[in-house]
Amino acid sequence: MNNGIQGASSVPADAHGVPAIPAGARVVVRTAIGVDPADGRMKFRDFVGHVRAWDGTVLELTRDAAANGSRPAEDVRIDAHTIVRLKPVPERHYRS
Repeated sequence: MNNGIQGASSVPADAHGVPAIPAGARVVVRTAIGVDPADGRMKFRDFVGHVRAWDGTVLELTRDAAANGSRPAEDVRIDAHTIVRLKPVPERHYRS
């Protein structure tokens, strides 16, 4: 059982079936933000960053700064029931 987190079947789970996410892992998290009343389609928001903590109900993430500098890094809390997809992503490589 993966509690609605797709792509997490290879991640070890605790006794309740909630996937374990190690602190420091860089992930992309897609969250459902609801249905747009204008077009009736489900809308999503993506977060990319490093996991600070995961207790099975809330994911604490340090969101990466935008690559173009338009948004600084920030700490976010994501409720598990809004998570649609979660997967690991490689570290960013900076050019010197």
